[in-house]
Amino acid sequence: MKRLLAIILSMLMLTLCFTGCGNAEEEIEIDEDVLSVNSFLPTDNYVKKLGRTEETESGLWLAYSGSGAEFSFNGTKATITLLGDDTIGSEDWNSVPRIAIYVNDELVVDEMLMEESTTFTVFESETAEDCTIRMVKLSETGNSTCVIGSIEVEAYGAIKPTADKEHTIEFIGDSITCGYGVDAEDQNSSFSTRTENASKSYAYLTAELLDADYSLVSKSGHGIISGYTSDGTIQSWGVMSDYYECFGSGSGTVNGVTPDSVEWDFDSNPVDLVVINLGTNDYSYTGSDADKQAEYKTAYVEFIKQVRENNPDAYIICALGIMGNELYPMVEEAVSEYVAETGDEKVTSFEFDVQSSSDGYGADWHPSAVTQQKSAESLAEFIREWLGW
Repeated sequence: MKRLLAIILSMLMLTLCFTGCGNAEEEIEIDEDVLSVNSFLPTDNYVKKLGRTEETESGLWLAYSGSGAEFSFNGTKATITLLGDDTIGSEDWNSVPRIAIYVNDELVVDEMLMEESTTFTVFESETAEDCTIRMVKLSETGNSTCVIGSIEVEAYGAIKPTADKEHTIEFIGDSITCGYGVDAEDQNSSFSTRTENASKSYAYLTAELLDADYSLVSKSGHGIISGYTSDGTIQSWGVMSDYYECFGSGSGTVNGVTPDSVEWDFDSNPVDLVVINLGTNDYSYTGSDADKQAEYKTAYVEFIKQVRENNPDAYIICALGIMGNELYPMVEEAVSEYVAETGDEKVTSFEFDVQSSSDGYGADWHPSAVTQQKSAESLAEFIREWLGW
């Protein structure tokens, strides 16, 4: 009889939740003493958002690498429905989104989203347990996006967002920051979202080492003045400043909306530290040409100003070097010129060690997991020394 009443109650709550969860300001009251089945949309009332995300009618939109959501509950079961974007049916197998789901920090799902809708049972137990579930988009915004749809749990009470950490770091970068090819067999492998893994990038790992929240604003092939070029001609499509103030970028659309048409709300999402790691692709354009390198330096100063305007209280680190340090002197000069002009002393530079063949390579000579880990450790140590975190 008690089981029957619980089922009836859960069905009522399910109806209420589906009609109420679409409004981020509404929170449904659920009896914490009754084990019941309820569904939730991933709004602020129920999940902690990771990185840049956007609420839509379909659910929580994920574009940039590492974006996602996290929540906790006490219960016996959890299922999560993930949705592809509007182009999911036309994507090739090397461009579809890669998603990871963790339960109590254990990886339980690592899948490519091939369908319009995919439901994963991520936790199931005969007895109620405390669970923290984290969903992370491992692949980058340039190829495809996805949406966290409904979250269904059999639990005591509602799901709850996990607590914010003391500090938040934003990483602005290119393919290195995305974790491009880090899971590939070697440097002879070509690009695929299947071997892209933001959770193994230096950015994600640095945040873990510092126990900080994070946001990755990164896209392969991009730079300060030029995207990657194989013939030395400038590639204006690959300038990060064009997308920095947007929720995301790339071709994937949700309900007909493109990620770069959605403005990012910096005021509602403040960060304590911004790490800029751009210049690897610019060097394919500048080479050793002094005039082109000066052009890079001048544009770099302007980009620091753009970052500062949107993050008035954040510290800023301008980093470079993992796949080559040729432009690092220009980064140092850009920081010096910016500080001299503005008097803003919350900006500094940091040089990564160049990757070593002894540590292996990912796809297309990108950093291996070993290199990414070493880079994270050196950056985290620098941040500890500079900021005392």
